[in-house]
Amino acid sequence: MSYDCEELDPADRDQWNELVETAPQGTPFHLFESLEVFARDSSTELHPLLVRKGQEPIGLFPVFERRVGPIPVAFSPPPNLKIEYMGPVLVERQRLKPRRREKRLARLIDTSLDWVNAEIDPRFVHARTGARFDDPRPFIWRDWEVVPRHTYVVDLTRDLDDLFMAFSADARSNVRQAEEYDVVVKEGEREHIEPIIDLVRRRHEEQDVTYPLGAATVESLYDSLPDDVLRPYVCEFEGSLVGGQLSLELGEDHFVWTGTSERDIPIDPNDLMDWHAIQQAAEQGLKRYDFVGANNERITGYKAKFAPELERYYRLERSTLPTRTAARAYQRIS
Repeated sequence: MSYDCEELDPADRDQWNELVETAPQGTPFHLFESLEVFARDSSTELHPLLVRKGQEPIGLFPVFERRVGPIPVAFSPPPNLKIEYMGPVLVERQRLKPRRREKRLARLIDTSLDWVNAEIDPRFVHARTGARFDDPRPFIWRDWEVVPRHTYVVDLTRDLDDLFMAFSADARSNVRQAEEYDVVVKEGEREHIEPIIDLVRRRHEEQDVTYPLGAATVESLYDSLPDDVLRPYVCEFEGSLVGGQLSLELGEDHFVWTGTSERDIPIDPNDLMDWHAIQQAAEQGLKRYDFVGANNERITGYKAKFAPELERYYRLERSTLPTRTAARAYQRIS
């Protein structure tokens, strides 16, 4: 039976989302509403690719097209929006046997990339998978550059008291000492998105780093996505906002997208927000608390405080351009 790739009509977004929600590799960033916001705010053209075996959907691959001067390029995720996970999603309504799973994954990758080559003919392609994507070999076999990246994931199925005691001593101390102060940690509302993004941007500016994600993008996601997918968390100290975090949830997974806190106060808002979100996610029956990245040496020590496991995901690239030209093209738009 043949494998075919097609662009899904936006009118069929419910079918796309149902496949994302039932696929272990699906993330909130794959939901159709997210893809539309990302395409608009990255000035790219979205190609929501669906691969079928006969009439049966076997996988999805959202691809974003843009031209850098005369050069066609493709991305998944699109650049400049602080999105770490995307790439292909293998549909598994029930657990597949290893041989069948490997064959389907290879066909998903081959069929979708053949479509990309025929319809876009990109000179440079950049993709990143999610943490549940565990087999990059189909890309290796097509001579892509495959670079492992890492994230920390907390197991939410553990007893919460046992999990808390597995935290680092300073994390436990910060949570306990906060009880002595006028502190409120809670899930916020849409109105908290802009102050959270402003806080994150100021923290980056202090380090002479540009922060490209704007509040308008996050607010559009909040408005477009189903309820309780995008969750802002805030920490208030003596009535003032001193910390904020943006997270997303889908299926069994909680994803920490971005966040930061004020300094020079007698509490640690980041520890308090993560502990609050961990408890809430566990009580809702979620199983994984994903910090969405453990690649920056400067901040891995913080994320490691919460007794996580180290997991891999992958950066995937292919270029027909000279190395320096490809690097310059990517830097211009990322």
